[in-house]
Amino acid sequence: SNLNINDVLGNYSLTLIDALDTLAVMGNSSEFQKAVKLVIDTVSFDKDSTVQVFEATIRVLGSLLSAHIIITDTKQPFGDMTIKDYDNELLHLAHDLAVRLLPAFENTKTGIPYPRVNLKKGVPPDSHNETCTAGAGSLLVEFGILSRLLGDSTFEWVARRAVKALWSLRSNNTGLLGNVVNIQTGHWVGKQSGLGAGSDSFYEYLLKSYILFGEKEDLEMFNAAYQNIQSHLRRGREACNEGEGDPPLYVNVNMYTGQLMNTWIDSLQAFFPGLQVLIGDVEDAICLHAFYYAIWKRYGALPERYNWQLQAPDVPFYPLRPELVESTYLLYQATKNPFYLHVGMDILQSLEKYTKAKCGYATLHHVVEKTKEDRMESFFLSETCKYLYLLFDEENPVHKSGNKFMFTTEGHIVSVDERFRSSLWEDILPAEEDSAHKTKPTELKAANFSSNCNRVPDERRYLLPLKSNYMRQIDRMVGLI
Repeated sequence: SNLNINDVLGNYSLTLIDALDTLAVMGNSSEFQKAVKLVIDTVSFDKDSTVQVFEATIRVLGSLLSAHIIITDTKQPFGDMTIKDYDNELLHLAHDLAVRLLPAFENTKTGIPYPRVNLKKGVPPDSHNETCTAGAGSLLVEFGILSRLLGDSTFEWVARRAVKALWSLRSNNTGLLGNVVNIQTGHWVGKQSGLGAGSDSFYEYLLKSYILFGEKEDLEMFNAAYQNIQSHLRRGREACNEGEGDPPLYVNVNMYTGQLMNTWIDSLQAFFPGLQVLIGDVEDAICLHAFYYAIWKRYGALPERYNWQLQAPDVPFYPLRPELVESTYLLYQATKNPFYLHVGMDILQSLEKYTKAKCGYATLHHVVEKTKEDRMESFFLSETCKYLYLLFDEENPVHKSGNKFMFTTEGHIVSVDERFRSSLWEDILPAEEDSAHKTKPTELKAANFSSNCNRVPDERRYLLPLKSNYMRQIDRMVGLI
């Protein structure tokens, strides 16, 4: 019920774990090795703590797996990140945590997991039967990696079953999903369909699961979802950089009718331009990113919810979220337009000016008044700082090593590796894991939009990515001018 707090503080060293691969990406091997040893020596999940399954998966499980992959990588692209006498301890910790999360998937009639679990006792007796689409449907990347590293299909199987269960509940009319579902009945409690809180990473992981594991059904679900999003959620002119009409905007609608439900967007939606970059819809990404950046320019931060009709924050806090930085980084990688370096600089200066505190960086309690809260979410180090660092570090091994990398929804880096594209249990589960369903990474084609993989032309690289009259239009739209 409290928008501001996530149940992820489980009395283990959350920020330390979440930041492991940030140290590696920054090339700081001594601090990385020190941090890994600290985790191995001090972290235990045998705690009487109730945590959110989703948050524990993306922040803790994902980071442990990412750090394990970095330590055991024979190429060592980030410098020598090996640990003396390392005996897969982080993988064992990840396995232990995942086993403690598994009770969330039991005793649910739909296969959609409970939202919370006690790490010692399983699902609490007073547990809610309601969960959000993103929380239940964004476990496949981490659980899939764990399954493929261990050769144990259990984890991927339960995560995939949850995704399919949610997918089967989409509206027959619009193809959209709601944001809150009853895990026993499969009835939608929250009928809002949008790209923000409650839905965001569900769409992200359909695509990223495909990129990592090569399962064709993931891409097919993503393509269908993307088409439905374009048909029912997108408002404004058809083309980003030409024509008349309002700037493109993705709104919250009723999943059954496609009717507008409210006039706010939330800061989590700022991840979507980055996702559009991954599928080659760069033009649309440029336009949408410009909208969030205009809001940032107005406040020096992104309010958690912004009412585009009232031109004012509906929920005024900013917990140091990374989504706008992430999209800025990915757009820079796609276009190499220096404009995005300026955006990054702007964001960095705002963070320094408004959020820096004596011992770290603080959540802004109110983006207008710039009051602070005594809280620095772990994703600030695992995502916000990492994407900002990578934006400016052109020579980073992420960009130069020749390896292909993907970021989880918590910003953890994973190599796109052949070993994740095959599973040891294919012979056992032919129906689930049909090798005919395997497709090569090069076959990634997100359907249903015109600008697929059109890179921004070189002659536009040093112009504003968006024509200046459209930039001004967006500035007016958010009350900047």
